[in-house]
Amino acid sequence: MPLVPTNTPIPSAATSPALSAIPSTGLNPSFSPSSGVLPSAILSFTPTPSAPPNSSSGTQPIALVYHDASTDCCAQTLATMIQNDTKWNFKVLLVGPSESTSVQAGLALPGAKLYAQPGGNGDDTTAFAAQQGDVTAIQNFVKNGGRFLGVCMGGYLAGKDMFGVFPVPANEYITEPGASTTSTADTVIPITWRGKVRQMYFQDGPSFIIPAGTPGVTVLATYSNGEVADAVATYGSGKTAVSGPHPEADQSWYSAYKLPYPGSTQDLGNDLIDTLMQ
Repeated sequence: MPLVPTNTPIPSAATSPALSAIPSTGLNPSFSPSSGVLPSAILSFTPTPSAPPNSSSGTQPIALVYHDASTDCCAQTLATMIQNDTKWNFKVLLVGPSESTSVQAGLALPGAKLYAQPGGNGDDTTAFAAQQGDVTAIQNFVKNGGRFLGVCMGGYLAGKDMFGVFPVPANEYITEPGASTTSTADTVIPITWRGKVRQMYFQDGPSFIIPAGTPGVTVLATYSNGEVADAVATYGSGKTAVSGPHPEADQSWYSAYKLPYPGSTQDLGNDLIDTLMQ
């Protein structure tokens, strides 16, 4: 994932005016020289402005985005994508080890409707080990009607063999037969989204093989080898959405790796979120 340095703090559950005034750590402005990753343009994230309620409870719904050192690369842009889908009027807050509010405390907030697990640096085994203490709370949140959104590393973690909120485990797409890329390098690949081929940012994301007839699954997009790239599935009374590629990637991500920019994929992110929230 591209490491995105920024000096602009992003809101955490602890920094929401409605909750407390504890200062947020924001994103780590440094990146590891050994990663070989080019710094991209500084991104900004602004707190959700006051908006009319958009939930049955009459309060503005809350979307939580996980943030630790490994997700500095992706948490901010995923939060921005969620906030840009104005249909839901989300108050987007960060939770996790890099914030003053834990995942479990965030999930217990009144109005919490969506929990998002972004991409991250490192491997899925290490990421899973770091969050084993949150698994039961995440499962109960979704099972009781909440929504889970997992992008790239978040998609791996959603799988049946990890967080267990998606009906099948994730596969490493680059090792699958017929994959359009076999490299872990950041790249752009073709994705067929609702029948239309789109170019999307990709870096060693997951694919999913979902048996025909699996109940409660909506496939939104597939890779060129036919495996599932994006889908939404029911889990208890809630739903989980997974994405192997990065719909949240903005132009700075492509520029950092001198990749051709295909235009914004925010519309695909909107479709993913809208399908998840329905």
